[in-house]
Amino acid sequence: MGTHEYQQDPRNEDVWISINGELFRRPDAKVSVLDAGFLLGDGVWEAFRLHDDVLVFIDDHIDRLFRGAEIISLEIPYGREEIISEIQRVIKANEMHDQVHIRLIITRGLKPTPYQAPWVISSDPTIVIIPEHKKANVERSINGISLVTVDVIRGPHNVQDPRINSLSKHNCIAACIDAANKGGEEGLMLDPNGFVSTCNSTHFFIVKDGEVWTSTGEFCLEGITRQKIIDLCHGNGIPCSEKNFVPADVADADEAFVTGTFAGLTPVIEYDGRPMGNGRRGPIVERLQTLYLELISSECHV
Repeated sequence: MGTHEYQQDPRNEDVWISINGELFRRPDAKVSVLDAGFLLGDGVWEAFRLHDDVLVFIDDHIDRLFRGAEIISLEIPYGREEIISEIQRVIKANEMHDQVHIRLIITRGLKPTPYQAPWVISSDPTIVIIPEHKKANVERSINGISLVTVDVIRGPHNVQDPRINSLSKHNCIAACIDAANKGGEEGLMLDPNGFVSTCNSTHFFIVKDGEVWTSTGEFCLEGITRQKIIDLCHGNGIPCSEKNFVPADVADADEAFVTGTFAGLTPVIEYDGRPMGNGRRGPIVERLQTLYLELISSECHV
């Protein structure tokens, strides 16, 4: 499972899940087969973490949620504070405090018939909140993952805008399948111009001669962890550039790592079948991991 490898927790079998403000035990939590999310992947979502009773970077996530909804003309019928309040209610119902992963999904709602037009709708949006006790495998933060270049690219904005956290994830799923077929745990995706863009479920960085590089961001999701790492670099004297670069630059890099809400920073120790750098976590990655954990701690103990 790569960066998403986690420790199984039996408490998740019976957690409370919120569907449109009503709580259901996990086995009973269901949505209609006529929901636009099920029929069409029509909706947006966010994932965030609960650490020490704090929803880390929650304002950034809710901002991104509303931006994505606006882009796809999905009007969320609640304000941000109402949404956060419902998330907190679900957390309280489950007596959760730490090492919790939460998925918030908003679909366009029920369709009167299976049809793609977004104005053919018969209900308010469907809002689902799924909390899980979910602790990342800490060994991955040290031992890293293997990465392969995949043939599936991040498309242009006028095909399926790759900057939106859309429920329609086929592009990333296809890249995930291609990566697995090539023996990798994550797929490195290029943009329409042949430059490195992102991975199928994480954002990507390399380190060359002490400088951190990541893509321009034009063809990848507006990553919150990604931006925190960029800010940490700028704030701690680590040169960092958002720029165009190609797979040959990756093969020649000293270090590489991926970022995401669930696992934070994970080193890449193999790229296209060859060791990345010296084949183990490098010093810049280790330093950024420490800085990121300190940032989360500061968020939790303001």
